[in-house]
Amino acid sequence: MPDLPSPQDAAETALFSECWDAALSYADLCTAGSAAAAELAREAFSQGIRELREAESGTVRGHGRRSTRLPRIPVLLTAVRSTAAAWEEAGQGHKLDPDLRLWLHSGQAARYTGPPLDRPVALRGLRDLQPADAELLWLAEAEALPLPLVARRLGLDPATAAGELAQVGRLFRDRCHRNHLDSPLDAECRSYARLLDAVTRSPAADTPDDLSRHLATCHRCAEAAACLRLHGGGLPGALAGGVIGWGGLAYLERRRRAAEVRLGAGRPDRPDPDGGDPADGTARTRVARHGLLVAALLVSLLALAVSLMPFGDTADESAERPDADRQPVADPGPSLPAAPTASPDTPSPSSSPSAEPSAGRTPEREDPDPEPQGTSSATATADIEPAACHADYDLVNQWPDGFQATVTVTTRDPLDSWRVGFAFPDGQRITQMWDASLDQDGSRVTATAADYNKSVAAGGKLAFGFLASRDGTNRPPSGFTLNGRTCATV
Repeated sequence: MPDLPSPQDAAETALFSECWDAALSYADLCTAGSAAAAELAREAFSQGIRELREAESGTVRGHGRRSTRLPRIPVLLTAVRSTAAAWEEAGQGHKLDPDLRLWLHSGQAARYTGPPLDRPVALRGLRDLQPADAELLWLAEAEALPLPLVARRLGLDPATAAGELAQVGRLFRDRCHRNHLDSPLDAECRSYARLLDAVTRSPAADTPDDLSRHLATCHRCAEAAACLRLHGGGLPGALAGGVIGWGGLAYLERRRRAAEVRLGAGRPDRPDPDGGDPADGTARTRVARHGLLVAALLVSLLALAVSLMPFGDTADESAERPDADRQPVADPGPSLPAAPTASPDTPSPSSSPSAEPSAGRTPEREDPDPEPQGTSSATATADIEPAACHADYDLVNQWPDGFQATVTVTTRDPLDSWRVGFAFPDGQRITQMWDASLDQDGSRVTATAADYNKSVAAGGKLAFGFLASRDGTNRPPSGFTLNGRTCATV
């Protein structure tokens, strides 16, 4: 495994613990392999630390306490992007994602390093906020962290954090509107600027047809509209697109999935019945295991009590009765021997007259070896064995020639590494994947774990997302496997 950055003091150590995974996640999107991703993240992290030090020691501009720097994670993400651009200029572009290389030579990339008034309004609006407000907005919206966790990280009161976030959102909107008006707009864009502000202030307002046509053809005004419309869930995309640029939406999806896996679907403050860490996926596994042990103990005590009750039966019948009582609980009691009567679809031998002679022979078969019982015991065991994994395919969004989707797999067993396979039925082709390495051969897709997410606890989840092209029908994939073992689909 490649060497990680070495923090020089307590401040850098705290920065590393909070921000390294974000920088590595975006670096993995920007590169063509895990080794290059780690190298890019290390260089960018060092550059980002220098920029943060310079911003903290420099003077602030403007009004009040506004800072000229971005929040810490956006600083590191932009450092990843600028380091990737330096690689391209230095002849190391072969380490980068091909789509990123094309973007770096486009006019879109030039906006992030060009004149300040030409830069995206989201980038300028975030810079105009006070440092604590900008951190709150980015962590809650872009990083998808639960608000109580964000409040604790920033030293805020969790009871008032929601109100503060709403207020910061309104401040961000006002800054973006002002920056949009300050941009070098042509006459048509300027004529729609006031109307755009009025329409985006109300979640119920309908967009006039002429404004809709303008937004469909004007990238700058559409970009501003995404920042001004705080309702409808478009703010994270506006932030990521304005600050990061290339790969912003893929980064958002990756961070959302990472937060769900680490924090239990975004609910880290829910009390853990077993007292474990809510971020640890094994806590629920321990609770389930303890429940099964308690159930097995109760069933064993019940079977013992029944076997000691005087029913006036013969010795042979008394020897048969405990086995008969244990049959319905063969699943929770793993120590009980399997028998042909464990299958609910197979009639009990005692229910037919031909079973009476075998009843007399039952006490003689004290050997628990299941071999004399033929293949029916193995069939019953296979029926009750839980699936090794469950796969959930989520179609996030789609458009006429493409779509975005995520795959989440829950594993029964702990994993040191993983490889998920599936097949598309309609000729879909994946163009970009995050949180895994892509290999597609025809309709068959194989997603292999990255270095930072290859270990999964028993009962835990692994997830990855992708962008893909399609032509017409877009049916979901099938034939999911995890390390060669078939997965059940949710």
